[in-house]
Amino acid sequence: MTSDPFSGTSPLLVGVAPKQHPEVLQTAAILAARLGRPLLCAYVDEASYLVEWDPARAAHRLSLHPDADDEDIRAVASELRAAIEAAVAKVPAGAGRTEWTLRTLAGDPARGLARLAAESDAPMIIVGTSERGFAHRLTEALNGSVGAWLTHHQSRPVLVVPYRMPAHEDRL
Repeated sequence: MTSDPFSGTSPLLVGVAPKQHPEVLQTAAILAARLGRPLLCAYVDEASYLVEWDPARAAHRLSLHPDADDEDIRAVASELRAAIEAAVAKVPAGAGRTEWTLRTLAGDPARGLARLAAESDAPMIIVGTSERGFAHRLTEALNGSVGAWLTHHQSRPVLVVPYRMPAHEDRL
């Protein structure tokens, strides 16, 4: 188990990203509360690459854009913490309290999440579907789907939370 401050049970792992649809975090937080599990939120910075894997600390990484590295990562982490706190606050009172922590990793998101799930012995990985739009589809075509890669390349269950707005209502 990693050095995350959890009470002994292995956490549910959720992949998080800036400006991600709130359904992903809300679903993960409610599920974690109902199962009595902590929530391990992981952001994988694709603009850097993994140098050394140390599960007890932040990933040792080198940035592809070193000039803006530390300040950008701090801003993203702050934004993600606020989103996680908002999702945990919306958990129904009867579901229980949700412990959580945020980890920042480097490299390929699917492989980073799979590696962290193995290290933390997470019983499940939770990710969101890709957003709609040409740019997101192009990115997925070039990089692949995180959810699809995870379901095909590791043994843990993967919950893929859909973007809930029906296609005919999506005006983005």
